[in-house]
Amino acid sequence: MRLRGLIRKEFLQILRDPSSIAIAFLMPLVLLILFGYGVSLDAEHVPIAIVVEQPSADTASLTGAFMASRYFDPVVMHDMSEAEEALREKRVNAIVHVRDDFAHALRTRAGAPIQVIVNGVDVNTARLALGYVQGVAGTWLEQRARDRGMTLRPPVDLQPRIWFNPEVRSRNFLVPGLIALIMTLIGALLTAMVVSREWERGTMEALIVTPVTINEILIGKLVPYFCLGMGGMALSVAMGCFVFGVPLRGSLWVLVGASALFLLVALGMGLLISTAARNQFVAGQTAIVVTFLPAFLLSGYVFDIASMPLVVRGITHVVAARYYVAILQTVFLAGSIWSVILPNALALVVMGVFFIGLSRRKARKRLD
Repeated sequence: MRLRGLIRKEFLQILRDPSSIAIAFLMPLVLLILFGYGVSLDAEHVPIAIVVEQPSADTASLTGAFMASRYFDPVVMHDMSEAEEALREKRVNAIVHVRDDFAHALRTRAGAPIQVIVNGVDVNTARLALGYVQGVAGTWLEQRARDRGMTLRPPVDLQPRIWFNPEVRSRNFLVPGLIALIMTLIGALLTAMVVSREWERGTMEALIVTPVTINEILIGKLVPYFCLGMGGMALSVAMGCFVFGVPLRGSLWVLVGASALFLLVALGMGLLISTAARNQFVAGQTAIVVTFLPAFLLSGYVFDIASMPLVVRGITHVVAARYYVAILQTVFLAGSIWSVILPNALALVVMGVFFIGLSRRKARKRLD
């Protein structure tokens, strides 16, 4: 009876407090729109300079191939110094240099070399741009050979097959990881800031002097914000599938179960923060530093864990979002692969028991 009253009191407090509803529903909406539309690992419409020293039908055909590619926004120049200046001023990211003997050399056994200069400041864009240039040139050579009734025979015939994300859309990779970041913020901020607000307003003292036990207080805090967090998760998944077109190839119930486990971990971290920080500002800053930043940097959301130094890879094992991101990306893109889901779910269970248990140990019905 007392527990039901506590849970009802928290739900009423949520309805009266628009900040909790904003954290659970408005924040996922804003973050998904910002990250979903604003962050992309794809390089498209890369500005490049094409320097053609001697125009000809062959150079016009090659330039047309670059013009037709959605990956480039080419600008034709006739002076190499002008192109180099544009590269230094970051008006272009690469230079394709076609020499004056290109048409003649193209018909010799040695072939016609093409110089490509790429701005390597942004390593990811530089590698993609270089690969796209090679792809456009290779496609142009194949088309040119077909027009002449010939067959271009490369020394190695590559036949790539892309599993799980055949469209090679970075959004399909980023949106599931973004759901993990949103769930981290929802869980940690809801409990950390709401409980600290009660300390600031003095309502926690009034609750402490009642006959309720510390276990009932903790459960009364967890249940309403767990329901609120799952509502935010449902909104995030719905937007990911129907707004951004991310496929959900695995079981919805597996996704719900894994999200529930991770939300309990995040809520446990928020409760633990609230036992140490009884000020809303301190609790909010601590929650962001302790939960959001590690989830963003060390979960595999953007940066591949396998490419990190050994020490950093070891640190990632204590970041709960690492296990949730692995489950999300598997369920969304590959399906219900139990060899991936079960070990990561077990890690979330262990971390949930640890944080909630530690919160229970630190919580006391005392003012000190």
